[in-house]
Amino acid sequence: MNHKMNPVVEQVLINIDKVMIGKREVAELSLVALLSGGHVLLEDVPGVGKTMMVRALAKSLGANFRRIQFTPDLLPSDVTGVSIYNPKEMAFEFRPGPIMGQIILADEINRTSPKTQSALLEGMEEKSVTIDGVTHQLGSPFFVMATQNPIEYEGTYPLPEAQLDRFLLKMRMGYPEGTEEIELLSRVQSALPIEEIQPVMELEQLRDMQAKVKEVYVDHSIKSYIVHMAEQTRNHKHVYLGVSPRGSIALMKASQSYAFMHGRDYVRPDDVQYLASAVFSHRLILKSEAKFEGVKVEQVIEKIIDVTPVPVQKAVK
Repeated sequence: MNHKMNPVVEQVLINIDKVMIGKREVAELSLVALLSGGHVLLEDVPGVGKTMMVRALAKSLGANFRRIQFTPDLLPSDVTGVSIYNPKEMAFEFRPGPIMGQIILADEINRTSPKTQSALLEGMEEKSVTIDGVTHQLGSPFFVMATQNPIEYEGTYPLPEAQLDRFLLKMRMGYPEGTEEIELLSRVQSALPIEEIQPVMELEQLRDMQAKVKEVYVDHSIKSYIVHMAEQTRNHKHVYLGVSPRGSIALMKASQSYAFMHGRDYVRPDDVQYLASAVFSHRLILKSEAKFEGVKVEQVIEKIIDVTPVPVQKAVK
């Protein structure tokens, strides 16, 4: 039974498509993370339109957008904000940092020190930051898309496994096809498409959707299917470190969002299959000999999907 895409979600995707040609899948996955209350790690080369996509998403929601360019000399207070003494008031006042936005692009997160990375990641996890003993709540919604460039390893600080685990999904955008790139040149020749984007969803609507996503039904057999996949990553011959229970939870939440976006109030096995690679790929560490043999994480996950028995679909009215 085919279900149509939620009409409001469809409008957001149409908006993103105005600035990002041929990247529907990336836009859909970003919305899966947003509706799940999670965050996205985008591993890609510069110049493929990551900033445009996140800006288009923010404009579609009427949310405020902040971009943090991570550099080796960036301090944690440059991200979170700082308390400054005001002599007139004879008191400290808080100057909020860019993390206080709603839709955040954390650009080239692997170029900054672990201390500054952890300031962002703590905010992502706790939905708040603590400065000088005072806790400040972050925006609602609060969505981070962090990017890292896979090419330059010189002077970079790869995210540790525990930090990677905080991202709901990891994906790659990739270069556009030749015809798509020609279309892109035509679109930006006279004006920037991003300037024409109008809000199509209110933040209250988004919060309402995020609440409804949590009510999407997940059958016991689907939960068992997700856990069985995660267990196989822990016992796989090529895998040094498998998926944690946090990864299983992430796959269930992402599947609920994906089902909701497609107009369903229940999760199907193919939702889980479709999202497994994006949710699990950054949570697995391969053994060094497997890497040496050219084994890829995605191949391991595909194989696990192939061999895991699919739960028999019950008749859904």
